[in-house]
Amino acid sequence: MIVGVPKEIKNNENRVALTPAGAKELTKQGHHVYIQMGAGKGSGFSDDLYELAGAKILPSIEEVYAIGEMIIKVKEPIASEYPLIREDQLLFTYFHFASYEPLTTAMIQSKSICLAYETVERTDKSLPLLIPMSEVAGRMAVQKGANYLEKPLGGRGILLGGVPGTLPAKVLILGGGIVGTQAAWMAAGLGADVIILDVSLPRMRYLSDVMPANVKTMMSNEFNIRKLLPTADLIIGAVLIPGAKAPHLITADMLKLMMPGTVLVDVAVDQGGCIETCRPTTHEDPTYIIDDVLHYCVANMPGAVPYTSTLALTNATLPYVLELANKGWKKAVMDQPELLKGLNVIRGNVVYEAVSRTFGLPYVPVENFL
Repeated sequence: MIVGVPKEIKNNENRVALTPAGAKELTKQGHHVYIQMGAGKGSGFSDDLYELAGAKILPSIEEVYAIGEMIIKVKEPIASEYPLIREDQLLFTYFHFASYEPLTTAMIQSKSICLAYETVERTDKSLPLLIPMSEVAGRMAVQKGANYLEKPLGGRGILLGGVPGTLPAKVLILGGGIVGTQAAWMAAGLGADVIILDVSLPRMRYLSDVMPANVKTMMSNEFNIRKLLPTADLIIGAVLIPGAKAPHLITADMLKLMMPGTVLVDVAVDQGGCIETCRPTTHEDPTYIIDDVLHYCVANMPGAVPYTSTLALTNATLPYVLELANKGWKKAVMDQPELLKGLNVIRGNVVYEAVSRTFGLPYVPVENFL
């Protein structure tokens, strides 16, 4: 198969979808890999390293899309890429369709095959291609939140872990999944008082068993959220409903319950956000203030640590990339049930139910195309 890897062009996105080591594995198995010039530079991988691995370098994004039977990316295509996508071309990347209707419409019109990292799902309901970036984002949420709690950056002027004789910051985490768990470990390690809210009692029992003593769990509901907001210094939104828009657990009126200088970090922003007043921001312009509450809503947080993120992502995606390249998408998804769940759009048809519900689009069962 011919595999194309374009350079990411989303704002301050320095990750790349394939490492030189991954390119080597593909070429060893007889596949042709084409990398856009400079695609790996932001992650610390030179064109020379890809060429040593057997890949070929192409000067433009247009050439990569034109030759690739399968395009692998990190982030969803943006508007300038839409015209480059061909009918029957396989795109394997993070799409997050439910958060952006124009992207969904464009991919339907392209009649391409859209396989989304974020909805590849194992039988145990885990999301193997979302986990590595969720781990990065969860840890970064605390790192960024602690930074923005500093007074010159708009925060309350509170040190996350405090010092002897002072109280540490209070961190409220909405959601006890991968993002929330990683955020809790980081915040607890820095000495903060942490509360994780979740709707799953078995998950809270697990977290209570494995977390240190400065992490507590509570049932997630509006009453408890409103009760906790007035004392929270840092609030992290970590809610995920696979393939669907995140629910608004914090509404605009709730900002008035918070202390001035409270920091909100909404990791769920690329799925619509779980905080009503959050809108996607960029690494270039990451924050804004509403009602004296600082919002950090960067939609591609792991892009700020591209070396770590690229290695972690390729570790997870490469086995699936090899399956798709070796077998073609139809045989691969029939042999790998988790890959089947990754299919969102096929030749102009929405085959992922949560996306069709979000935008009121016709739903076609994926089995119709196999």
